[in-house]
Amino acid sequence: MQRAVAAPAEGTVARNRYSWLFPTWLLLFYSGWLSLVVAGNLWHLLAGHWPIAVAMMLGSFVAGSTPMGGGTIGFPVLVLLLGEAPSLGRDFSFAIQSIGMTSASIYILSTRKPIAADMLLAACTGSAIGTPLGILFLAPQIPGPLITVLFAVVWASFGILTLRYIRQLTARTHLRQGYRRLNWCLGGAVGFLGGMLVASVTGVGVDMLLYCVLVLVRQADLRVAVPTSVILMAFTSLVGVTTLKVTGQMPAGVFPHWLAAAPIVAVGAPFGAWVAGRLDRRRLLGWVAFICLLQFVFTYWQRWDDLGVSGLLLGLLGLALFQWLFRFLGWLGRQLPELPGETGSAA
Repeated sequence: MQRAVAAPAEGTVARNRYSWLFPTWLLLFYSGWLSLVVAGNLWHLLAGHWPIAVAMMLGSFVAGSTPMGGGTIGFPVLVLLLGEAPSLGRDFSFAIQSIGMTSASIYILSTRKPIAADMLLAACTGSAIGTPLGILFLAPQIPGPLITVLFAVVWASFGILTLRYIRQLTARTHLRQGYRRLNWCLGGAVGFLGGMLVASVTGVGVDMLLYCVLVLVRQADLRVAVPTSVILMAFTSLVGVTTLKVTGQMPAGVFPHWLAAAPIVAVGAPFGAWVAGRLDRRRLLGWVAFICLLQFVFTYWQRWDDLGVSGLLLGLLGLALFQWLFRFLGWLGRQLPELPGETGSAA
């Protein structure tokens, strides 16, 4: 059975044994970060990299409240606005999400928000294998412009999906139960393929793919799909950072950006997770879709000299392929009959 780990029912009072985890994590993180800055006298790095810290105020909020990693904002800021290489944008995404989305994940788990536990575990297992393989063997073969196109296509596809299904997504109130073997197969495939083909190249994306499977195939409430995708991206980011460090591929240019933005995202992503449960979901999704489509247009406007007509045609082909994939997932979800006991609330 697909397990949705949920909070206590409304109107009940229960002592949360894990409420201490999040403040303890923040205390440990800020103590370590401040010690690093003071011991190394690194204040000049904070002053010199304030633009990325400001950008990640929005990025961390997006990371915690939506199935979009903080790199969704960090990548275009670094690559399109600050002129950094796409590969550095990918590495920064992994590094900053390893703090921000880990922080949001600890908050999610400590407040006992509902998650699709079986599918999440399978996806993490797949990502632990696929992400390092992609970083080591696939990503080095992909040229910078193609990385930029892939990033733009992935998130524009998510924006189109959101606009197409926004009424259905916001109307659901539970997670369909059953089909445990299918959950494990889908989760493992998403983690492995998404980690190897998307996250290893752009630093984001595997969370969006899991979210799409949850809402299209398992027809999950957004209050289940979003926290589940956040935790997967946190895990994938930690795998990515570890792989880059162990293999000596982490560029020195990532550290100053990370140092400036880390204290922002440590609280920004959990804040986004907190706000997401209190905002109108249709309005929040519409705002997210607008950002996704805007970055697609901005990418081609900013990098037209590099991408040109052939890059645009490639991007449009990518959008079409993703929409076909989403249609297939929606069709698969409609073929699964409801099983007894599929009306439990995800709240």
